[in-house]
Amino acid sequence: MKRTDLRNVAIIAHVDHGKTTLVDEMLRQGGVYRENQAMTERVMDSGDIERERGITILAKNTAVHYNGVKINIVDTPGHADFGGEVERILKMVNGVILLVDAAEGPMPQTRFVLERALALNHRVIVVVNKIDRPDARLDEIEDEVLELLMELDATDEQLDSPILYCSGRAGTASFDAHTPGTDLRPLFDTILDYIPAPEGDENGELQLLVSSIDYNSFVGRIGIGRIERGTLKQNQDVMITNFHSEEAPRRARIVSMYQFDGLNRVAVPSATVGDIVCFSGAENITIGDTVTSLTCVEPLEFVKVSEPTLEMTFSVNDSPFAGREGKYVTSRHLRERLYRELLKDVSLRVTDGETTDTFRVAGRGEMHLSILIETMRREGYELACSNPRVLMKEIDGVKCEPIERVTIDVPEEYMGTVMERLGSRKGELVDMQLRGTRQKLTYLIPTRCLFGYRSEFMTATRGEGIINAVFETYAPYKGEVTMRYTGSLVASEAGEATSYGLYYSQERGPLFIGVQTPVYEGMIVGENPKMGDIEVNVCKKKHLTAIRSTGADEALTLVTPRQMGLEEAIEFIADDELIEVTPKNIRLRKTILDTPLRKKAQAAKRNAAKQ
Repeated sequence: MKRTDLRNVAIIAHVDHGKTTLVDEMLRQGGVYRENQAMTERVMDSGDIERERGITILAKNTAVHYNGVKINIVDTPGHADFGGEVERILKMVNGVILLVDAAEGPMPQTRFVLERALALNHRVIVVVNKIDRPDARLDEIEDEVLELLMELDATDEQLDSPILYCSGRAGTASFDAHTPGTDLRPLFDTILDYIPAPEGDENGELQLLVSSIDYNSFVGRIGIGRIERGTLKQNQDVMITNFHSEEAPRRARIVSMYQFDGLNRVAVPSATVGDIVCFSGAENITIGDTVTSLTCVEPLEFVKVSEPTLEMTFSVNDSPFAGREGKYVTSRHLRERLYRELLKDVSLRVTDGETTDTFRVAGRGEMHLSILIETMRREGYELACSNPRVLMKEIDGVKCEPIERVTIDVPEEYMGTVMERLGSRKGELVDMQLRGTRQKLTYLIPTRCLFGYRSEFMTATRGEGIINAVFETYAPYKGEVTMRYTGSLVASEAGEATSYGLYYSQERGPLFIGVQTPVYEGMIVGENPKMGDIEVNVCKKKHLTAIRSTGADEALTLVTPRQMGLEEAIEFIADDELIEVTPKNIRLRKTILDTPLRKKAQAAKRNAAKQ
């Protein structure tokens, strides 16, 4: 059977190329909103962190109706760290809309997601978005996309993919680069004509592959997936099995079932081949499971998701301020939360650490892990995190490390500085293109050599540079390289920071804290511009004398402290430092807080290195 009344399509692109904005207009023109209804911008970015940062983190489902056909749309993340979301969601659709920015052209993540879509033989509709940008390069973009398709060994059919020119913000699409359209009808028509309709035997034995997981406190875990064969009904008894697991199939009952319609989930009594459904009742359902009939238990193979490349150690917070601000502070709470995250994030790996209160958490990048930490602190968790480490592999007896493909877009005057710094970090220049007054540079660089570089890059380019990276491959280890050329200013005693203490400490380097900030011994309060740590007393008070009062001296002018966000903290800390994360504060600290003990440990480490 062929479902002519249904299409399943995913929108894939590099970060900030306009996927979610285009979905807004597709929903509006697809009749989801009333004419007088107020629209929320980027309505699919429903999470607080997504709306604050302006990025999509989790793939979201929606649906519109056009000419009697229901179009299920999956909005996917564009950031490379959340590529696992894209990889698994592609099993749910029959085709993809590839968005390319009219000025930037194909970027690293464009290549990554397109390669995954081509591997599944999906049909591709190329949409050149943001054609109303003043720096749009409409005539060149088409050639760049075709070159990318040829590089990725696309089939003849995929090379003949239709190309549309679109403005997601204005809600227009056309087939002519220089004639803007009036609405999105050309895009809807192309989806109906070019994306294949789902096919399958609606009378056959049930098969449904779970590609996503949701959670509701009333009904528990909710599985989301597409029906590949047969029909699923409410209150139906089914079997849950997994292609990659040796566990015996288990029986479950579908309690409730929903389909996506616009921004809502609509309860339905049954669904058939091609339908994307949400269902509850199957306890412990997880991504990659197959829901089958009782009589024919045939699991479907799930896509192999790329392995993590970075690892951090999460541990129970043991600082002097532990337990003051968090609701969940024990190792039991931490373990439960991290292993719960594994159920919905297929790119994450969690293993127990060397001690009972530490856990090794591996992910796809610094942002992937920082979003997890930020989510946990907002939920009331308190924890300590180490600096990130790359995950090495041994390939044919050779020690190999992950390599990133980095694309940099900078004004010409800053190019020399950027190239010098990347060269010192073992970067290998593979491509250079001049675009007007800006240079586009492509580098292959070890993942570990990018730690701490993004903030340095933004400073070096006065905020005008654009840097993007995506995992490329594993290559032989490139050798040791120094990434951090600064040290830390460490508090030498506990107390409350005073203006007097801060005034004489700021001569040593930029500070991270202000007046009346509580500090403890071993807490990092600033940055030493030179390598090595300096102990400072930010709690020092000016004592009263017989001659003058404490406030009789000159006015103490303090420099505004540098606010360290979570990503900046992850980039900053060294091997012997930790980030203390609580719902209210992010603090930096030394792993060993006691000053004499820390100095002994550092001396022992130096002696060991000499030997």
